[in-house]
Amino acid sequence: MVTGVSPVEATVTAHAAGAGRRVPIGRISGVFGVRGWVRIFSYTEPRANVLQYNPWILRRDDGELTCAVRDGHEHGAGVVACLDGVDDRDAAAALVGCEVEVDRSLLGPAGPGQYYWADLEGMAVVTTGGVQLGRITRLFATGANDVMVVQGEHRYLLPFVHGRVVRQVDEAARAVTVDWDPAWTDA
Repeated sequence: MVTGVSPVEATVTAHAAGAGRRVPIGRISGVFGVRGWVRIFSYTEPRANVLQYNPWILRRDDGELTCAVRDGHEHGAGVVACLDGVDDRDAAAALVGCEVEVDRSLLGPAGPGQYYWADLEGMAVVTTGGVQLGRITRLFATGANDVMVVQGEHRYLLPFVHGRVVRQVDEAARAVTVDWDPAWTDA
């Protein structure tokens, strides 16, 4: 989940790393009205933060399109947006199902003890005893804490609990040190 410009302290919050890398921030889920507005299923928290990032890269299997966000607001339980070049309902309908992505650089740096999910994805995971567990393939939220899915010889589901399970995140070395028994697999 993307958290505005400043991620929540000591939690994992988004989805990609480095200049030129993209972060998914939502999906176009429907049309809104007849003037080309679209409904957005936002991955950001709070959900209206999806509107803070500009331009959007709209991606699906058959290609992509870069659009500037002209206007937008919360509407009921969702978010609606008006995009440059999308001026009628038919043009908006053609975008339904597109993944909304932005360049990772738009998110800015995470603060101390804060990490974007995508910055963690692909990092090596090693125990405090030096045992290589694998690499972080994805993360997901559970409500209580975020969970790292680590794939190596075995699959591990590790809670991202900074200080207890996660002992160190070395962004330069692209490695996470964890206090975890290698026998505790997801088998």
